[in-house]
Amino acid sequence: METKIFNATTVDQAAALIKAGQLVAFPTETVYGLGADATNVAAVKQVYQAKGRPSDNPLIVHVADVETVERFAKPLSVSAKKLIKAFWPGPLTMIFNLKPNALAPEVTGGLTTAAFRNPNNAATLALIRSAQTPIVGPSANTSGKPSPTLAQHVLHDLDGKIAGILDDGATQVGVESTVLDLSGTQPAILRPGAVTAAQIEAVIGEPVLTEQHHVGATEVPKAPGMKYKHYAPAAQVYIVDHVKDWPAALAWAAKQDVSVGVMATDDVFTTNQLPANCEQFSLGEDVESASRELFAGLRHFDTETEIKDILCQAFENTGLGAAYMNRLNKSAGQTHFSV
Repeated sequence: METKIFNATTVDQAAALIKAGQLVAFPTETVYGLGADATNVAAVKQVYQAKGRPSDNPLIVHVADVETVERFAKPLSVSAKKLIKAFWPGPLTMIFNLKPNALAPEVTGGLTTAAFRNPNNAATLALIRSAQTPIVGPSANTSGKPSPTLAQHVLHDLDGKIAGILDDGATQVGVESTVLDLSGTQPAILRPGAVTAAQIEAVIGEPVLTEQHHVGATEVPKAPGMKYKHYAPAAQVYIVDHVKDWPAALAWAAKQDVSVGVMATDDVFTTNQLPANCEQFSLGEDVESASRELFAGLRHFDTETEIKDILCQAFENTGLGAAYMNRLNKSAGQTHFSV
């Protein structure tokens, strides 16, 4: 099929495709999502097919208002209402217990819970309202590949596989939303993101579990990114843990008989001589810019077949750095550069 490009002035046309059971990628403040009517089982099945996504990997449901959540979820707790007031619209996804048979198992992975998010993007909120239905929205990429932060990234992976893309330029955050499980006895972060554990705890006044990011091979994950390989380019990524390690890492790169990609902040490039066989991709000045640019850098080198190895800068595993390191560790398969 032809993949059409829409913008903020043609949102209603994109929404008409959603209503008709088609797939339309949409922008959020984090990454681009792949949208389909969350109440249309046939449309949801197409999402898995287009992405090559495992069927037990549940989908996040994107909504334009709290009332939509209340149609499907059991009564929201006081903590949930406080978090909605504090962080919606924004990069916080929350998992709630569902009313019986509220959503199809294709959305929930067969679970009795579902993840909901109210994205902070005007064009996408207009899309949801115009379509008059909540829309599922996993990242709009081939499953396992780096998430898309530009419409062009979506087109690279899914051109001809989906009906359209709502283009709203580059995303602002660059790593997917925080996923907070509120379906159990204690709140637990299943995927770190821009909304941190400390920020959540400050709102609800109780501790949040933070080391809940993985499930076993036979378990069904409650949230994306907990079970399957994610964010990985074709090249092998090596994490450079400390600034002092860069001279040794670049000396190693210089000895390779192929080109090596280097992803780091500007200070690394200004204080180190880049070998002739290395190509640089700037992560900006700090962890905030690095989080925004991480997937773009991985995708940049994924399009250059001569790049077989990528050296990428680590950050402290706190705050937004926890989200950045979660994605980087998965893209590298936990592989760190060592002297």
